Amino acid sequence: MRIPRVYEPQPLASGELVQLSDFAAQHLGRALRMQCGDAVKLFNGDGQEFDATLDEVGRKRVTARIGSPRQRAVESPLRIELGQGLSRGERMDYAVQKATELGVSAITPIQTERCEVRLKGDREQKRTQHWQSVAVSAAEQSGRLRVPEVRAPQTLADWLATADADLKLVLHPEAPASLLDLPAPQSVALLIGPEGGLSDDEVVAAQAAGFKALSLGPRVLRTETAPVAALTLLQYLWGDLR
Repeated sequence: MRIPRVYEPQPLASGELVQLSDFAAQHLGRALRMQCGDAVKLFNGDGQEFDATLDEVGRKRVTARIGSPRQRAVESPLRIELGQGLSRGERMDYAVQKATELGVSAITPIQTERCEVRLKGDREQKRTQHWQSVAVSAAEQSGRLRVPEVRAPQTLADWLATADADLKLVLHPEAPASLLDLPAPQSVALLIGPEGGLSDDEVVAAQAAGFKALSLGPRVLRTETAPVAALTLLQYLWGDLR
């Protein structure tokens, strides 16, 4: 039986008895129906994973005894910040999930001219929290030891002004640039448009901010497919898929 991995956002140390968060308790106690003495793996995003044993499993309270730490080489040496154009429902969830699995460091939903989704106030906060939970689940499933931060949506102009990386890329289907001609970076900022793509003015603005236009081939990829292809390529060239 595969030992469940659970993200637990609190300090973890060998030998301690900790009460798990409500979400973790519900998942382990109610969904998986685990019992006292069962083994789990806990991580809090600081780069370590701990073996643990469930000490108490109740309806409202689950505790675990923390065992030995594990340090595994599962995080990419290449830091990638993804600026992902806002898209509807499952498409955005898919992009966040797969970007997490492929080792992205941070994700910022971007509001652009052609976005069909407009978020404000409580709705924006709830969607950001939802995407963060998608990233947590993807980190648990994929074996990551760090969870990428999903930031609150930003306008394209704001994100372009703050994006900081050795190499900045904006996907554009007609771009001639090739990554093979570039020196290996330690960090990348990657901009991907929404379902309708980026406008010509937005591509020009990105280039003015230091972004290089990049094509992923002769076919136009959907907004949720593009990060999978681009991140796989970046990790293959300069990350941990070589």
